[in-house]
Amino acid sequence: MTVDPTPLAPTVWWARISDADPRLLRLLDAGERTRNARFRRQADRDRHLLGRSLARLALADLAGCPPEKVTFDLRCRSCEDKERTGARGGDDEPHGKPHPSGPAQGLEISVSHSGDWVALAVSEGAPVGIDVEGVSEARDVEGLADFTLAEVERRDWLLLPAEERATAFFGYWARKEALLKATGLGLSGGLRRVAVSPPHTRARLLSWEGGGGPDAAWLSDLERGTAYRSALAVLTDRPVDVVVRTPQDTADLLATRDVRTGPGGG
Repeated sequence: MTVDPTPLAPTVWWARISDADPRLLRLLDAGERTRNARFRRQADRDRHLLGRSLARLALADLAGCPPEKVTFDLRCRSCEDKERTGARGGDDEPHGKPHPSGPAQGLEISVSHSGDWVALAVSEGAPVGIDVEGVSEARDVEGLADFTLAEVERRDWLLLPAEERATAFFGYWARKEALLKATGLGLSGGLRRVAVSPPHTRARLLSWEGGGGPDAAWLSDLERGTAYRSALAVLTDRPVDVVVRTPQDTADLLATRDVRTGPGGG
């Protein structure tokens, strides 16, 4: 099989939680605004708002259409797999990975958030997954590792000095979840089924236990400072040349686009 040598060029956008503005609610559709209102904490409402509004604006730019024309279909691959085997698909309310529809159909997105940051990845030509994790020394990483790390990962992780394990653990997590999100399985796909290279080495997928793994996967860490670990996965065997937009690029996009109307505006 001949691999297409043309690089894919996914774009990563970084938004600060402080970029959230109530005016952006006009970019959300009725269902998204309802879900946003359900979050009890303002920070969670802001992260959801930024993820949806930024995705709509970035996709509108690529599709050459007004942001209100960009829509999303939510599809949960785990539920779809269960339905194919005759099992109940799960929650009747739409959920799962957002797939752009309307003029932006064919593009792929993934959204993640942690702490002060919201990350968006947009790709054309291959599924994409992004994850960002805040490094927390207060978390029980020893306990979390039992149900998060595959055996080969845990062995390598335990060889690290104790003071490096928290950062490395969240590096593992970000790489693994980025891959799971790219497949559409998300965390329901099982973190321990996926084994990746140690965080202090080049990012790559080592193995995928059971079915559902990708035929090909490109994986890379993303820089977001020492307090966060982040990774991007693209399900392709082609070269990948990531375009990373700065937080200021994101702030400019959110501030300069006309958001007076949108899916729920008028």
